[in-house]
Amino acid sequence: MHSRLLSAALVMVSLGGAVRVSEAAEGLQIVQRVTSGPNPVTTQTQLENTRLRSEITDQKGTAQVIIFDGSKQVLYIVDNARKTYSEMTKADVDKMQAQMAGVMTQMQAALEKMPPAQRAQMEALMKGRMGGAAAPAPKIESKRGGTDKVGRWTCDKYEVLTNGVKTADVCTVDPSALGVTVKDLEVSRQLADFFSALVPQIAAQIAVVGRPETQGFSGFPVKSTMYVGGQTVTTEVVEASRQTFADSLFSVPAGFTKQTMPMLAPGR
Repeated sequence: MHSRLLSAALVMVSLGGAVRVSEAAEGLQIVQRVTSGPNPVTTQTQLENTRLRSEITDQKGTAQVIIFDGSKQVLYIVDNARKTYSEMTKADVDKMQAQMAGVMTQMQAALEKMPPAQRAQMEALMKGRMGGAAAPAPKIESKRGGTDKVGRWTCDKYEVLTNGVKTADVCTVDPSALGVTVKDLEVSRQLADFFSALVPQIAAQIAVVGRPETQGFSGFPVKSTMYVGGQTVTTEVVEASRQTFADSLFSVPAGFTKQTMPMLAPGR
């Protein structure tokens, strides 16, 4: 997956810090900061009905934007510096899933011709590397670990395991404690569904109120520490507020040039 796209997909996995949400407007804005890890970033996310926008800014000030339109089932990745954008539709996702399934069928046929030892080695390397039919949704479970204090909230601690391996520590509260409703986060469920067939590993982690069947815990994370690729990344929320957003915020700026997303290029 495109590295920025992956970052955006995981951007709302955990929310922590001193959050105060007023209830005057329909839109919800959340500002997050990655407070530990090799690549500190700040992410400003706007959610409104079926629309989501996240602007990710790294420590050098470089920003990239993703926009998801749930009603159209289209994801846009916008590069403001280069004045370009790319898009992925649900049809693109379905096409990619079919292509990956075809590749895996060919690879499986090749594996069957290998000696047992070599075949076992290749299967181990392939396991979990591809989505779709080749990689079933990961098994997510959690271990409850008492309570903790995060900001002004007393939260429930969970150790999250993916296929038996520890992948996160989260501390959750009921969404009402933050002034956030399930409706506010519905668009993130739509984004998770968008990816579910192609990359179930990502879909299981995209920000929604915790569901035991998909995330292994219940409630809304006020703090999350992720363990990815040997690295530890802690994410906290520093602001949450109700706002009314202009339609233009969820649109690609005029004059930007459309580019083909690398993973959708012919021959990929």
